[in-house]
Amino acid sequence: MRAIFVIITLLTLFGCSQNISKEDLRYLNGYWEIKEVKFPDGAIKEYKVNPTVDYIELDGLDGLRKKVRPRLNGTYFVSEDSENFTLRKKGDGFEMNYKNKMSNWTEKLTALSEDSFTVSNSENIAYTYHRFHSINVKANGETEK
Repeated sequence: MRAIFVIITLLTLFGCSQNISKEDLRYLNGYWEIKEVKFPDGAIKEYKVNPTVDYIELDGLDGLRKKVRPRLNGTYFVSEDSENFTLRKKGDGFEMNYKNKMSNWTEKLTALSEDSFTVSNSENIAYTYHRFHSINVKANGETEK
C-alpha cells in the first residue's frame, strides 16, 4: 500500500511540472507572496493574508531571496537576512540550490509564469507563490496599485 502511495505521489509531482526554459527564469524577479502549501497527503494550507513577502532578484543563474514587509505607503521594510541560491538546469526544469552557514537544501521549480511559481522540496511539499502587488494608501484614504 505504501509503495502505491509513493508511486502516485511521484507521478503527481512529475505530471504537474512544466517545461521551464532559461528565458522563463526572468519571471522570478520581483515580489512574491505565498498562496498555498500542498502536503504529500493531499492536505492544502491556504494563506489569505501575509505579513511578509519574498523578494527575489536574479543575476544570471545566481539569485538572492529576502523576506520583506510591505508598508501601507507602498514601501517595504527590508530585513538584513537573505538567502543566496543558484539555479541549475535539471531535466525539463530548474532546481534552486540554497547554501548558508547552517544548512543547504534544494527546491525544484515545478511551475513558473509571469504571475505565479511553484517549488517543491525533498519532502514533496509544494509551495505556490503569486506575484505581490503593493497597495499605496494615500493620506486622503485613496488607494493605488
